[in-house]
Amino acid sequence: MAGETFRYQVYVPAGWRADEKWPVVLFLHGAGQRGADGSHETDIGLPNAIRDRAARLPAVVVMPQCREGKTWDSPEMLALALEALDRAIKEFNGDEARLYATGLSMGGYGTWELAAAHPGLFAAYAVVCGGMRPPKGYPDIRHTLVDDPAVKDPYEALARRVGATPAWIFHGDADPVVPVEEARKIFAALEPLDPNAKITVYSGVGHDSWTKAYAEPDFFSWLLAQRLPAR
Repeated sequence: MAGETFRYQVYVPAGWRADEKWPVVLFLHGAGQRGADGSHETDIGLPNAIRDRAARLPAVVVMPQCREGKTWDSPEMLALALEALDRAIKEFNGDEARLYATGLSMGGYGTWELAAAHPGLFAAYAVVCGGMRPPKGYPDIRHTLVDDPAVKDPYEALARRVGATPAWIFHGDADPVVPVEEARKIFAALEPLDPNAKITVYSGVGHDSWTKAYAEPDFFSWLLAQRLPAR
């Protein structure tokens, strides 16, 4: 946006070297972290996991912040997030074969939005308590495929765009905001097309499934093991 400042955070691992190519993770926060301060987006989720287990994530992490009153399905917000990603790739010698997208809640919706809008850009997706249809109390948060009159089944349409890109879905089965059925419908659509898709549902867990998801022992190793095929 011309004349406006867009703040975001970038985590650079302690062992970063300019003469090496580095994997880059794009993290999209939830609705509660929207703003323009450039720091609130680091309050929960992946940023906390980095603080607790930084040695397990030898990657650059880009953390943009969605504007108040906006959502990640907005072309404007997605463009700013991708611009932040592109700047980090250039500044920190990112490996374009090892780009990953992850997000929680509203950011989970945004991750699926990226998957549909930019197929083939990311080597893997990790989606935490995301979905396609609006969550309870947030009618503005939705996947654009839901409102496309040309799309009969938005879950199937998303799955076709994700293709065989590895995707790991996380959700709590007691989530009162984004029903776990959203995760299950997406996975059911992905499974026939994507042998690398998997889902983890946490029994008795509400909306905060991100604490468990980003603490999964093999989360970081699984994510960074994915790579786009040579072009």
